Amino acid sequence: MHAVVFATFDAICRAQTVSGAVLEVGAVPSPDTLLMLPALAAATERVGVNLEQPSQIGGYPILQADAHNLHCFEANHFDAVLCNSVLEHDATFWLSLAEMRRVAKPGALLVIGVPGYAVPGAGHWRYLLAHLARLPVLMSSWKTAIEAYLASTPVLGLHDYPKDYYRFSEQACQDILLGGLEPIEIRRVLSPPRFVAAGRLPRGR
Repeated sequence: MHAVVFATFDAICRAQTVSGAVLEVGAVPSPDTLLMLPALAAATERVGVNLEQPSQIGGYPILQADAHNLHCFEANHFDAVLCNSVLEHDATFWLSLAEMRRVAKPGALLVIGVPGYAVPGAGHWRYLLAHLARLPVLMSSWKTAIEAYLASTPVLGLHDYPKDYYRFSEQACQDILLGGLEPIEIRRVLSPPRFVAAGRLPRGR
């Protein structure tokens, strides 16, 4: 996990004062897994799941479980559910979203990180095009490439674990990942962009 993404999750969890039981979907036995966020110091329980064999990190268990079927947990159990860099590898990620919500308490915090796409920062390229217009020889060779870049959007490269299916827009984070939740914020970090979306389950669900 990139250090900036880790720090973004930590900042969100710190701002939301996470305590109680915390689940990480897609946890790995590594110091940069979300179970190790400093902001989780007040958590009374930390547990992770992934598709690999059971393991642990920092004394916290990582269970072998499919995010589509978190049968090892009762409904309404967790005060916070965290997930990063999982949904793009999940062909039917909406099933995992449903399970995360099932095991989360009313009012629980959900924070989900995904690779995304967005309009690239075009200002400096448009500035360059304006200056290249004064140099016809350079303009002819660079204009097409720059215009092609401005009409596209950079995305994170393929990374098969074991397969790679999706990239998400900010609108997808808002309407799908946080759909039906009380939205808190969506942060865009790095380039190509990653989105970290945070919301709370309605308390009266």
